[in-house]
Amino acid sequence: MSKKTVQKSKKRTTRTNKKRTSGVKANTVVEATSITSEKTTVEPKETSEKVVAAESASAVKTAPAKKATTKKATAAKSTTATSKKAATAKSETTTEKVAAKTTSTKKTASTKKATTKKTTAASKKTTTAKVKSVKSETPVEPKPIEVIQEVPVEKSQPIDLGPRRSVAFIGSECYPFVKTGGLGDVMSALPKSLAKLNMDVKVIIPRYKCIPQKFQEKMEYKGSFYIDLCADGKQYYVGIMEYQEDGVVYDFIDNDEFFSWGNPYTNLIDDIPKFCYFSKAALAALNYLNWTPDIVHCHDWQAALVPLYLRTSFKDTNVGRAGAVLTIHNLRFQGIYDRKTIQYWSDLPDYVFNKDCMTQNWLDANMLKGGITYCNKLTTVSNTYAGEIQTEEYGEGLEEHLRYHSSKILGIVNGIDTDIWNPATDKLLAAQYDSQSVIKNKKANKKALQESLGLEVDDHKIVIGLISRLTNQKGLDLVNDVIPSIMDEHTQVVVLGTGDAMYEDAFRYYENKYKGNFCAYIAYNENVAHNIYAGCDALLVPSRFEPCGLTQLISMRYGSIPIVRETGGLKDTVQPYNLFDNTGNGFTFDRYESGLLYDAINRAKTLYFENRKYWDEMVVRDMNKDVSWQQSAKQYKDMYVELTPKY
Repeated sequence: MSKKTVQKSKKRTTRTNKKRTSGVKANTVVEATSITSEKTTVEPKETSEKVVAAESASAVKTAPAKKATTKKATAAKSTTATSKKAATAKSETTTEKVAAKTTSTKKTASTKKATTKKTTAASKKTTTAKVKSVKSETPVEPKPIEVIQEVPVEKSQPIDLGPRRSVAFIGSECYPFVKTGGLGDVMSALPKSLAKLNMDVKVIIPRYKCIPQKFQEKMEYKGSFYIDLCADGKQYYVGIMEYQEDGVVYDFIDNDEFFSWGNPYTNLIDDIPKFCYFSKAALAALNYLNWTPDIVHCHDWQAALVPLYLRTSFKDTNVGRAGAVLTIHNLRFQGIYDRKTIQYWSDLPDYVFNKDCMTQNWLDANMLKGGITYCNKLTTVSNTYAGEIQTEEYGEGLEEHLRYHSSKILGIVNGIDTDIWNPATDKLLAAQYDSQSVIKNKKANKKALQESLGLEVDDHKIVIGLISRLTNQKGLDLVNDVIPSIMDEHTQVVVLGTGDAMYEDAFRYYENKYKGNFCAYIAYNENVAHNIYAGCDALLVPSRFEPCGLTQLISMRYGSIPIVRETGGLKDTVQPYNLFDNTGNGFTFDRYESGLLYDAINRAKTLYFENRKYWDEMVVRDMNKDVSWQQSAKQYKDMYVELTPKY
């Protein structure tokens, strides 16, 4: 039989079969459609089998339709064999091919109402496409039909942040509004960390005129009232301005008579009335706002009268139910002044002015001493300092009083705000870096620091930084003694800060004497501070006493090795370097002697020049150290919960 004859026979057979089995194909379409429209999970194999079964049934019904000639029958058999092969191939195809067949079947069904010729032509094209798709290994894939599968979704368990408490922070300064020292940093970073631990936090500070205008403009007026302040009943205005950021509410006590000065602290004669007013106005503001905290957390002597007011003037109010926590940031400053003056301005009852509470040296009153007596918990900013203040050397005259109240003393070391102090994102640096790139990029910052401060640009010299208030507490008398001994052709020193005139003049003298290797930046500049932390190799913190200290924490964060005296928070945060097992994160000395400081600096220089590999390993180790508020904030929260159990 010729090839042309077979092809004509196939065409005639196909047209005849399509006409006679149009009803059967309609049924097949309905069945296939019902299968794919199900929205339950359908296994691809089962779907393929159903479609194949439908097509097989169609082939069986078509066979006995009419008796044809022998040639036609032979062609029909050939067609049936081809259908069987196609069915076998289809049963092995994926879900996407099943979807393609169903789609083409739908198109055939939609043309049922057309003329017979059109139906025959469409059927012919469909059959040809099917045969080609079977023979071809790479068919054109149509848009797949979406099969919805119900997959069980695991419910994410909520993170348990523990019980919720409300805390009001009351202090004299808070960064970025106003800052003179570490208190401003703590009042800023600790509340934000507590807010992340499911705490409701409010910060109350005075509205000084020195607060930047960009913050003043965003403050919202919340109300005003008058309070009786003095013993003679004199009244003073209290305005409340509010500002919100990072989940913390900041309330500012507004009064031009007390806070119109440019600086937060002026002199004790003016500061005593100012902070007597502030302590009372802050508690009155909480009552006015109808915001009752579980804990009132006050800081240093400027807010030390808050616990006394809670238990006297405000004991019958809502805020009077709050627990009182007092934190000592520096015991040297206590708010000691004439007893009669403090008694007049505070209007506190006579019974608190006794030797066990407010009175000191018979004629004076001590505001911090009164706060220690009346608070529920007394905290210091490091564990070592909590023990030191109970000794004669560090007790500042209150060691006996503190030993009497030792059961409520708790030391919790400070952290730093790792969002602000982050060399990886610090825009003030010449080159940003992390613990992986510190060794390379710190050199660029060192060069930029040398250029900006007029030092000789030399990467082979060790740069030692000093960022501090220039006072005797910071160990500057020791620094003054050792500078002539440590200055050589391999050493540079950078000093940043203001303070006592004797130290300012001494450092200016050294700058003139060691031109190109010594810089005395007598001011406080935040931008320069960031660049010193990033550009220097080591940082000096040789304090006589140090409640906590933040400079050594920041220096480690920026990969600068701290050289510190083992006291207070410096001892708690810096572990001395051990050459034999290559451990530790800084260089330390114990007794307050210039010779020991000189030895510690020389040990640092020796490691830097003779074993740079170990030095670089310590730099990376310091950068990976956790100096954030995360752990410290958890300790504070645990303390709050312990003070205010709720059943």
